[in-house]
Amino acid sequence: MEDRDKDLHALLQLALNKSIEGREQLSSQIAQLSMDRDHMLSDHERDLIAQILDKLIHEFEVPIRSKLSERLSRNPAAPRALVIALANDEIDVARPVLLRSTLLSDDDLIRIVQHRSHQHQVTIARRRELSEEVSDELVNTQDNDVIATLLANQSARISEATLAYLTEQAEHIDEFQEPLVRRRDLTNDLAMRLYWIVAASLRAEILKTYDIHPTALDDEVEAAVLDVAQEKIAKSNGAGNLESTAADLARCMASEQNINAALLIKTIRQGEVPLFEALFEEWSGISMPRRAEVLYGSSGEGLAIACLALGVTKQDFATLFLLTRSAGGGNRRTSPGDLSRATRIYDQASRENAEHVLRSWQRDKGFQQAVEDVAMSKAKRG
Repeated sequence: MEDRDKDLHALLQLALNKSIEGREQLSSQIAQLSMDRDHMLSDHERDLIAQILDKLIHEFEVPIRSKLSERLSRNPAAPRALVIALANDEIDVARPVLLRSTLLSDDDLIRIVQHRSHQHQVTIARRRELSEEVSDELVNTQDNDVIATLLANQSARISEATLAYLTEQAEHIDEFQEPLVRRRDLTNDLAMRLYWIVAASLRAEILKTYDIHPTALDDEVEAAVLDVAQEKIAKSNGAGNLESTAADLARCMASEQNINAALLIKTIRQGEVPLFEALFEEWSGISMPRRAEVLYGSSGEGLAIACLALGVTKQDFATLFLLTRSAGGGNRRTSPGDLSRATRIYDQASRENAEHVLRSWQRDKGFQQAVEDVAMSKAKRG
């Protein structure tokens, strides 16, 4: 008790010393006392320390306040009122506590974002383990530097809704694109959307700078985006089931562009058979096990009906027929006669009838099974 009384008496003596050296010694001793002996201080003594510093804090020179902020930023037992005062000080003083002090609540941080400087906002955006609420307030500043800093902070929690908004903004704010691409919490759908945005921006720059045909460039850019997207989805799924990964990617692609015969032909020619199958399912609405029968049935009848209903040209149907023969397994050789019979089916069917058949193939499996069961039951009774 005697040592503690001596400490407090010494602090009071230093408080009367108006010199810079006295102020620096006072701030140093109070910070050290609060760190080393907090468990020995009574509530009254802690309040006394806070009151002394609160009254004198603005009399300290900036370098002294900065040193005090640095020391208290790592001290969970520091006087909270003092930490809040330092956090609202000019940025050279506030920076250490804004970055590190665990005593600042979300409400404290939000008030600082709302009422202090751009530099305070950027510093808070770099703070570890930010909550979604504080992140949202930083985004509400509409300051591109602040938002880009937040996006680069991988430990900051950002809601999916906010990430979706920022992905849309990235279409015309280039600074958001790179940090968004690097975020691990970006969903597959948002990532795919962002990849197309980045690819389109890159395409525009290349066409502006180099003499290159747009079609050739589009082929390369599209292939690169699909490669990157597949890698991300495979990683996020823990390199899990290939078919599930392909289905996820197909859904992402369908949300960003129209699936058509050209895309299917390009995908299967690149050897991406699971993705080809998933894209076909996404476009046609035909799921397994019927999907396999339609794509790889030996006669090609199912594929002819599906292609006719989807508006695929005869030439593209013939190409898909030949490509699916080699992709379907079994090393089957396709003869000119096979192709001739398949195209004859395509020619003889009407578009209207093909659409009715496709609609039946799209129906729920349970409903389809029930229809078949009823038909079978009636046939037996008849």
